[in-house]
Amino acid sequence: GAVKTVYDASLAYRKDGIPLVVLAGMDYGMGSSRDWAAKGTFELGVRVVIAVSFERIHRSNLVMMGVLPLTFQEGEDTDSLGVDGTETFSFAIDDDLQPRQPVKVTATKADGATREFTTTCRVDTPVEVDYLRNGGILHMVLRRMTA
Repeated sequence: GAVKTVYDASLAYRKDGIPLVVLAGMDYGMGSSRDWAAKGTFELGVRVVIAVSFERIHRSNLVMMGVLPLTFQEGEDTDSLGVDGTETFSFAIDDDLQPRQPVKVTATKADGATREFTTTCRVDTPVEVDYLRNGGILHMVLRRMTA
C-alpha cells in the first residue's frame, strides 16, 4: 500500500524473491529499442512482459536478456480480461517451450479469485528459445565458453 518509486518497489520485491510481470499495451518498447531498455527491465526484476504488441527490436532484446515476451490474444487486453496488475501470475510453461506457442496464464487476485487466459509466446525462433532457457544470450555464451 505504500507509494514507492519503481526502483524502490523493485528492490522490495527482489528482497522477497518475487519476480515481476509487466502488463502493457500496444507497441511495448517503442522508442526504446536499444538493449539498455531491456537490460533495465531485467535489472528491475521483470521476468515476463505481457503486451498487446511489441516493438520488433525491443521484443528481441527482451528475449536476449532472458525476459519472456507474451502477447494477449487478438482483441484482448488488461481491460477486457479484468486484470490490473495487483494479481499474482502463474504461467503454464514447461521445458518443451516452442516458438510462438500458446501459454496459459492464471491471474490470482488477493481474495483468491482467478482469471485464466491464453497468451502467445513471442519467442519467435528456436535460437531465441535457447537464449531464454539460458537466462539470456550472455549467460548462454558464458555457459558454452566454460563447458
